[in-house]
Amino acid sequence: MSRNTVKKCLLLFSTGGLDALLSRKERPRKANDESFRKMLFGLLHEPPSLSGFNRTTWRMDDLQLALAAKGCPACDSVIREAIRAAGFRWKSAKVVLTSTDPQYREKLDHLQNVLSHLGEDERFFSVDEFGPFAVKAKPGRVLAGPGENPSVPQWQMSKGWLIATAALELSRNRLTHFYSRAKNTTEMIRMAKALLEEYRDARTLYLSWDAASWHVSKELLAFIEKHNGTADGRPRIELVPLPASAQFLNVIESVFSGMARAIIHNSDYSSVKAASEAIDRYFEERNRYFAEHPRRAGKKIWGNERTETVFDHTNNCKDPAYR
Repeated sequence: MSRNTVKKCLLLFSTGGLDALLSRKERPRKANDESFRKMLFGLLHEPPSLSGFNRTTWRMDDLQLALAAKGCPACDSVIREAIRAAGFRWKSAKVVLTSTDPQYREKLDHLQNVLSHLGEDERFFSVDEFGPFAVKAKPGRVLAGPGENPSVPQWQMSKGWLIATAALELSRNRLTHFYSRAKNTTEMIRMAKALLEEYRDARTLYLSWDAASWHVSKELLAFIEKHNGTADGRPRIELVPLPASAQFLNVIESVFSGMARAIIHNSDYSSVKAASEAIDRYFEERNRYFAEHPRRAGKKIWGNERTETVFDHTNNCKDPAYR
């Protein structure tokens, strides 16, 4: 050891004892340097195009080149350490649905008020269509053995297509459905007539659906007005529309998601008839279950729904991958 090193050690021992002499010396870290951090985050807050990179997001290699060009070279571990220390993380943006209805709060309050005061002789329906979807081999999760690589051809000959129009009665979790050839006002009137026949002992039927054009057409409103004017002991129909772009409030989407995950994903039905029979059986078994176990929509049901079938403005009933 050199004389200077010995003197330094003696000084440390005399001032701080053995702990000061043997303690690890903290070296200044570049990731903690304030000037480096300012230069790094100044770059991160700019689009890469301003630094000559034809990209919309930064890559580590680009950051290193940009820092080196500014006279502050740094390795990737130093850059990552500085970013993590500041609380930043690389994350992917998710696509979310946000209602653009200026009357969102008013419509939501009205809907919740109807549900909270629903009488024993009143029924509230969540109505929507599933499809159209092509009947062909569908991808999905499958238990594969060693060496197996399940795949579905990208290009297939469709065996046909289906649209299932359905209404979920929230008080008893009962679902009414039929198959349509189109999404239009005629099918909505058909559904209203089917519900009037099935629930003819009720006093009022509340129909709730999204803001699709065929759900608010003049022809449909005229049918409802004419029916209510001549009801004469039959149930009245009241519309409780959802806010625009608020399919996440449509409770029946949760049932559709559960149905798709159970019998549509990973399927390869031989015909439209086979696919419709599977859907019929699913809904029949579901209705039978809730007939034997009465329960309002709102708790765990059937075991396949993506979310609980409950009206909640924080719910996201629609599975973006269910089609």
